[in-house]
Amino acid sequence: MIQGLGVDAPEVRLGKDLEGLDGLVIPGGESTTIVQLLDIFDMRNTVVGLVQEGMPVWGTCAGMIVLADRLTDHRPEPLHLIDIEVSRNAFGSQVDSFEADLEVDGIDGTPFRAVFIRAPVVTTVGRGVNVLARLPDGRPVAVRENDMLATAFHPELTGDSRVHELFLNIVTGVKEPQPS
Repeated sequence: MIQGLGVDAPEVRLGKDLEGLDGLVIPGGESTTIVQLLDIFDMRNTVVGLVQEGMPVWGTCAGMIVLADRLTDHRPEPLHLIDIEVSRNAFGSQVDSFEADLEVDGIDGTPFRAVFIRAPVVTTVGRGVNVLARLPDGRPVAVRENDMLATAFHPELTGDSRVHELFLNIVTGVKEPQPS
């Protein structure tokens, strides 16, 4: 999706691949595996350091779990970057996957059709965290803290690039218009 928006998006597999990046996307998948690979390839401290130095980061689904400060589960050990608590697989198994139309702060137009697959949900939001989208029952599913973005859903599965554009605006420092 990011490449489709005309932006170079190299894969990061090793620590050396982090050099020179303007932003980082931690994708969906299996959060335990992602964290294990970060640790096996000695990338945890590098990623944390880059984000703490201001590199924008976006975690989708499993990436949200990886970025969280706290989890309701015992594993994996997250990166402790966004001041949120997250519950993994909050909606059940693969067969409980669903779609929902969401109003997302920071994107214009019609509601965003969000795809939730074995998705997490935010259970606690810290003071500096802005909730960008909630399910109809009020549970947060998209958050932002400074230049860190996390979504419980998979925007790349929709063909709608607006959440990707939001992240690219964070990366390039484009400020949202303020109400007058």
